[in-house]
Amino acid sequence: MPDSLTTRESTATSVVLLATTPAGRLSCGDGTLLDRLGDQLAALPVRDVQVVTPGGGLGADLRGVAKIARTAAGPVAVIPADLVAHTEALALLLEHPAHDTGALVSLDATAGPLRPPVRVEGGKIVTAGSSFHLVPEANATFRGALQAAEGDLATLADVAEELAELADAGKLGPVTPIEAVDLLLVGLVRNGAAVRAAAIGPLHADRVAGQNAADAAVAALADVDETRVRMETSVKADDGFFATYFVSTWSRYLIKPAVKLKVAPNTVTGVSVGLALLAAVWFSAGTPGGRLAGALLLYLSFALDCLDGQLARYTRTFSPLGAWADGMADRLKEYTVYIGLAFGSADPAIWPLAVAAMITQAVRHAVGYAYAGAVADAARIGSAWGRPPRSLQESADTRSATGVLKLAQRLERQTVVRWLKKIVVLPIGERTALIAVTAAVWDARVTFLALLCWGGVAALYQLAGRMVRSAR
Repeated sequence: MPDSLTTRESTATSVVLLATTPAGRLSCGDGTLLDRLGDQLAALPVRDVQVVTPGGGLGADLRGVAKIARTAAGPVAVIPADLVAHTEALALLLEHPAHDTGALVSLDATAGPLRPPVRVEGGKIVTAGSSFHLVPEANATFRGALQAAEGDLATLADVAEELAELADAGKLGPVTPIEAVDLLLVGLVRNGAAVRAAAIGPLHADRVAGQNAADAAVAALADVDETRVRMETSVKADDGFFATYFVSTWSRYLIKPAVKLKVAPNTVTGVSVGLALLAAVWFSAGTPGGRLAGALLLYLSFALDCLDGQLARYTRTFSPLGAWADGMADRLKEYTVYIGLAFGSADPAIWPLAVAAMITQAVRHAVGYAYAGAVADAARIGSAWGRPPRSLQESADTRSATGVLKLAQRLERQTVVRWLKKIVVLPIGERTALIAVTAAVWDARVTFLALLCWGGVAALYQLAGRMVRSAR
């Protein structure tokens, strides 16, 4: 049954510690693994911590989680007391400003009894496993910590109660209390919850079953510099080619100075917009020197655009509103540069080309945002082509992708192909580089023709991809 451990005034997550197996009482320093987790959570912005103690087996444990989820006023995290993890790893889940549904995962796909397999696509867990539920083509492992957003609490409670009934009836095979959190993740994923994959990277998060394993896991924590990892993970792992190799390689070193100077991400965004406006002014001069100056300023503007996101992730101050504002700033900067280039050209046909380039980019963004919105709506209202709830009694996840998607998934494992896929869609970094290089070396006409040709190919590629995924 759940017992209250501590309470804090906070707007963040409530934590349920599952101390339902003997491993939570293994010694660790001056206390136990449970004590260690309690100390870590005390350093994080959690609202309260409740401990579920042994009292009736797996079914009773799951019903305890369901009871807490039914009465919680905000997000709820479920963490087993036998988890040995870096505090920074826990923060990836509990300090995320979105307070969304997520789970700690490692991209190491080597599964084990305490590392159930999962499949991650697009930063989301699309399939999760347990000793009973299989995962075809797993590419990651679940590392024990799970959080349900406030909007998914009812689903979490329903899943926990259904799993409790199935476990009590013996319909899930020989599952044990140690798998409670694994089963909850399976249930959330199969019921259509969007579960963010909080990848731990080089950090450690391991569940243990014996004293030797606990001692080894605690000792391994000292091998990793959490502060350094935090800085490195503030750089997007799935960014575009140009941003990854021509900006993030040096912009990451500006994060700590910006933090020390208390520079807000929105301030960096404002400076980025200012540099883009200056770039447009230089482009409007129409001279070779003006185009070169405009290209350099546009590059610096994009570098600051990357830095504001890195700074927001490092300080964990990003938000949906900030992401929207950043996206709007990108559109403002890009279209202002188009106007500057058009003003600086003596070609009478340049304005139709500029307008056509704007329309092409607008259509591409509309396709992307409309598809994302449609998927979100389908998941929320249960559209016929959205992901349907899955039976928790199915031992294997039998969903299959189309042949095209299977081919795409195989190609995704190849580094060169993965980068080519990122480049072909002409993301903001590649567009910035295209504009800067063509404007500096040639002129505005070449810039707009290049944008139209590459943008057209990117639009067709995106549209085909959306249609295939929608058909699935």
